[in-house]
Amino acid sequence: MTDTQAITTEDAIRGPRRVVENGDTRYTLLGTAHVSRASAEEVRALIRSGEFDAVAIELCESRYQSLTNPNALADQDLFQIFRQGKAGMVAASLALGAFQQRVAEQSGIEPGAEMRAAVNESRDADLPLLLIDREVGTTLKRVYANVPWWQRMGLITGLFGSLLSRQQVSSEDIERLKQGDVLESTFNEFAEQSEALYTPLIAERDRYMALRLLEENPQDRYRNVLVVIGAGHLKGLSEHLEQPLPQAPATEREQLEATPQRGRWWKAIPWLITALVLIGFAIGFSRDSELGWQLIGEWFLINGVLSGLGAAIALAHPLTVVATFFAAPLTSLNPTIGAGFVAAGVELALRKPKVRDFAQLRHDVADVKGWWRNRVSRTLLVFILATVGSAAGTWIAGLRIAGKLFG
Repeated sequence: MTDTQAITTEDAIRGPRRVVENGDTRYTLLGTAHVSRASAEEVRALIRSGEFDAVAIELCESRYQSLTNPNALADQDLFQIFRQGKAGMVAASLALGAFQQRVAEQSGIEPGAEMRAAVNESRDADLPLLLIDREVGTTLKRVYANVPWWQRMGLITGLFGSLLSRQQVSSEDIERLKQGDVLESTFNEFAEQSEALYTPLIAERDRYMALRLLEENPQDRYRNVLVVIGAGHLKGLSEHLEQPLPQAPATEREQLEATPQRGRWWKAIPWLITALVLIGFAIGFSRDSELGWQLIGEWFLINGVLSGLGAAIALAHPLTVVATFFAAPLTSLNPTIGAGFVAAGVELALRKPKVRDFAQLRHDVADVKGWWRNRVSRTLLVFILATVGSAAGTWIAGLRIAGKLFG
């Protein structure tokens, strides 16, 4: 049974709600605006009413840590982030947060205030706090894997290209953020046009949160749960809770957390490229030693210059640029290590981020110049741009080798 309560002119502070009964538990779904003071006040009032015995919020563990501990990144080993291949994901998360921060600075409204209110009030009331959203990194990976390859570059350039814009965030963007969340707002145009994007970004998360509520409430442990979610999830989540849900929700939840693995052929491509380049060198030397050395020279020069140029564009330390120049031609022939990893490692050794860099990271990345000013975000740029430069150098140099041998 569902009871929908819409915002009225007489009670403008009241957000949209749906009350759903599942088993012996009554779930009150509160649709909030992520950039609204009124939503935060409403969350506080509901929790202080004493009506609820648990509070669930639309956050994953990493976003919860980011909300409650803005300097959480400082507790991580940046070198390990690069080593584990998470640099791109961290950069994407910062870009998403930058959009929200720009809204906050232009509207004067603190992003995530209603989630922070739910965290603080549930702690003060000694109520269990349930984190029910899927990890943002998992969602981004599933988005990337689910969309056709020709749309992926559009998503990436659209995400990071928005940082280059000096325009004010439009009122339409702010209203859109009030109706959903930062993920949906950032990819809204694509989501409306692409079911492949809409599914992992919105529909899957609605289902995931329903399953998490069931997992966190076994045998109806809690009888009256307040669920604080973005208004954009209100309809989907309530529909899932109104339908019969699996007795073992963990199985389906784990399926929604899985990220598609690349096929063997994709994993073999870097090794295949390395083999072809080495064969090209061998063919060149077999024909003429001068030709062989010429091919090697061009390989080193093109790879080194383009990767070093990427590091230079990121305003890396001069020694980092030099190290990248010499490392890229070698790392391009070794798929187990990348030029970006070497560049980031050298940059971290020469310019270790300071406490203030972590403290100011969230504000700095809201402005495009801040990405270069802050040592943390700049190191991420060094990694990404050096990697892109090396990849471009590999293809360009490889095609030149093929052209000289068979052209």
